[in-house]
Amino acid sequence: MSGNDDDAASGPRPHLAVGHALLMTLGMIITTDILKTAPTVAQNVGPALVYPLWVLGGLLSMIGALCFAEMATAFPHPGGDYHFLRTAYGARLGFVFAWSRFAVMHTGWIALSAFLFADHLTTLLSLGVHGSDIVATLLIVVLAGVNLLGVRFSFLTQAALVALLTIGFVGIVGAGVWLQLQGYVAPAAPAPPPTGGIAGASAAMIYVFLAFGGWSDAATLSTEIRDGRRGMFIALIGSLAALLLIYVTVNWAFVRGLGDAGLAGSEAPAVDLLRRAFGAGGAWLIVFVVGIAAVSSINSTLIVGARTTFAAARDVPALQRLGRWDDSRGVPARAVLAEAGVALLLVLFGSFAQSGFNAMVEYMTPVYWFFLTLSSLALIVLRVRRPEVPRPVKVPLYPLLPLLFCALCLYMLYSSIAYVGYGALLGVGVLLLGVALLALLIPPTRASAASS
Repeated sequence: MSGNDDDAASGPRPHLAVGHALLMTLGMIITTDILKTAPTVAQNVGPALVYPLWVLGGLLSMIGALCFAEMATAFPHPGGDYHFLRTAYGARLGFVFAWSRFAVMHTGWIALSAFLFADHLTTLLSLGVHGSDIVATLLIVVLAGVNLLGVRFSFLTQAALVALLTIGFVGIVGAGVWLQLQGYVAPAAPAPPPTGGIAGASAAMIYVFLAFGGWSDAATLSTEIRDGRRGMFIALIGSLAALLLIYVTVNWAFVRGLGDAGLAGSEAPAVDLLRRAFGAGGAWLIVFVVGIAAVSSINSTLIVGARTTFAAARDVPALQRLGRWDDSRGVPARAVLAEAGVALLLVLFGSFAQSGFNAMVEYMTPVYWFFLTLSSLALIVLRVRRPEVPRPVKVPLYPLLPLLFCALCLYMLYSSIAYVGYGALLGVGVLLLGVALLALLIPPTRASAASS
């Protein structure tokens, strides 16, 4: 561990090739959420709009990714969008964002992913009343240990996980192709009436963007990619393009094997599809895919979440102990432990809820869209305030595309409060707790000095 005099000089070093960075970014956004969200989208909009909404979600996410690629190449920093927000709006807002990632978004996502895997595993194995909670806890503990082993071990683990997860999705698509080759025709069934209208489309888009979410975390790798300009662009846009292809083909496989009505009425479309294609053994393939996705998602979130916490803690004197980089292992070790600790507390909280997965979705969504709105506006603020900074990547059609994405974020913020549920209020409450901590840790005079 480096001493205080060396802390400013210590930190991440460029070590990621472009291809590795793309795999890392894909691992941050690819999840098995689609196995739960695809039926919800179909229920809300009907078969005619299923594919257009998934394509629209991918394209709109690419607009946001372009905004982040510009800021990441102009202002590279291990804090990612924490650094963008702090530079654009000042230290006080930067702290509230870092707190929200630490206490709501990153740790909530870790807990959600752990519950997702544990719930699937316990449907096939009898592990007792608290089996799901124990599995979720052990998963977080093991992956925190992996990250503490060192940066190369955790990053190589992530690349292997993404490769395995992609193979798993290929298996799901393969089931649809197999049924197509066999001439299988999905049984006709009455489709449940879609919600329809603006409310239906809004609810559907919440789940579409949930499946595409996470791309903004790639900005935390901006100081670790060898080719910063080409690498950030390829990592962000390439990973979203690959994910869009995966999600569209997975939906095709669901419709091919289950039919439009079967997809809309299924609670576990992947299980139903693989059972029809490969028999009872298909259920174990789904557990494999969900398990790999959960491990990949938790591992990548620990990597980027710890970097945001590390970067923010360095800027707050009272939190200097969290802002230490372990040069011997290439990781912010104390920040990793802190992230894992809060995630374990959320697992404990979720164990008392009826559904830990749904509780975490409600908990995170409004806070996520609130800060994504501010991040999209930060691009315009930084162009005005820091015009002298070179921008290797520039958003085309400026300022139209950033303003379009900002409008989208505002609408999704409204939708997340209107359509998600009461858990959203808890996430907002934790955000407000961060505002209270701000007054204790960063007095106004210190915040003004830090921003200048």
